[in-house]
Amino acid sequence: MDPLSQGIVGAVAAQQPSKKGQLLIVTIVGFLSGMAPDIDIFFRSDEDPLLYFEFHRQFTHSLIFIPFGGLICATIFYNLFLRKKNISFRQTYICATLGYATHGLLDSSTSYGTQLFWPFTDERVAWNLISIIDPIFTIPLLILVIFAMIKNNKTYSYLSLLWITIYMSFGFIQKDRAEIIGKQIASSRGHIIEKIEAKPSFANSIVWKIIYTTKSSYHIDAVKLGFDTKIYEGTTIKKLNLSESYPWLNPLSQQAIDVERFRWFSNGYLAKSTTMPNQILDVRFSVLPNEGHGLWGIELNPNGDMKEHVKTISNRKRNLKTYQKLWRMIIE
Repeated sequence: MDPLSQGIVGAVAAQQPSKKGQLLIVTIVGFLSGMAPDIDIFFRSDEDPLLYFEFHRQFTHSLIFIPFGGLICATIFYNLFLRKKNISFRQTYICATLGYATHGLLDSSTSYGTQLFWPFTDERVAWNLISIIDPIFTIPLLILVIFAMIKNNKTYSYLSLLWITIYMSFGFIQKDRAEIIGKQIASSRGHIIEKIEAKPSFANSIVWKIIYTTKSSYHIDAVKLGFDTKIYEGTTIKKLNLSESYPWLNPLSQQAIDVERFRWFSNGYLAKSTTMPNQILDVRFSVLPNEGHGLWGIELNPNGDMKEHVKTISNRKRNLKTYQKLWRMIIE
């Protein structure tokens, strides 16, 4: 999720075992530790643009790294500004570890994918319970955490934990509802589903994106899940057939290898762009949940040599009308 949400959830975890007089200190430790795993965003290479996709949400986010990440954070924070405070290194380590532990779990609750069980598997865990940015989740937590510090009252900490539990449970229920509707949509079209996924659209848990796959295509729709349901029919996109779409691509070239690396990152949801023929898109993510205009992808170079890497592309900049359409989907 976004850094603010990560820090706040880390702070909530760190507040739970703390004493009343230490709420301010442990909140800061938990907040910073909750954001710390994203240090991996600096694993980048100008020569190999896919290195970021491979290492972000990798070992720093794994369950096995939690005690080490907590130790690193505790050592830094204790020596920088806590040595003379009313808190021991042991307490600092517990709070830092609790804050650090929340990061990978919270990221796994989104749709992006997290290597939670690294190094035993490179599977990208994505429970699809919450959007990567969700103000309805974050703002109440922020208020409760601040109240806990200002009033030095752990009741607000417990309420924060309760809110996290309620919101994640709500996401689980909504996801199940969306998948059921997705199966009904496929059945009404006479489609045989190979795989189906439902994920919350940008910044809310009301409108969900449904993607189901048939033999050769991805079928993308959206559904609003309130007291009533409303279906927004979307589009059908042909699955990427590499040899058919790019017969000139040497399977031993670095570009061909990069396509497979990107396929792993996208969990196989790749399609050829309908507007830019040399671009391959990850169809899982889009601003409008009933469209397949991927937020990111890669671009091939037909004239590239055997060692040339693909380029990464971003389609995140959309006009105001696109976001207005999403807003209308949510409120109408």
